[in-house]
Amino acid sequence: MAIRVTVRDADTGNKVEMDLEGENTIEETIESAASYWEKDAGAYVLRYGKKVLRGQVTISAANIRDGDLLELIPDPEGGF
Repeated sequence: MAIRVTVRDADTGNKVEMDLEGENTIEETIESAASYWEKDAGAYVLRYGKKVLRGQVTISAANIRDGDLLELIPDPEGGF
């Protein structure tokens, strides 16, 4: 079942709505949002509340729900 989330670019404040499936990974979500804003996906992570998300964690495993706000932020550990 698809959920709709809002991803906000922490650099600019711009937002994009994305439809995700529970089996989508955080990495895929970062790549989609980064390509939308023409950014380097490897340099960013998603912040969900106080958690920093990256990699092969799935949307469902991260407990992301319909209507949630995710923030695309520069990777505090420096990216790849």
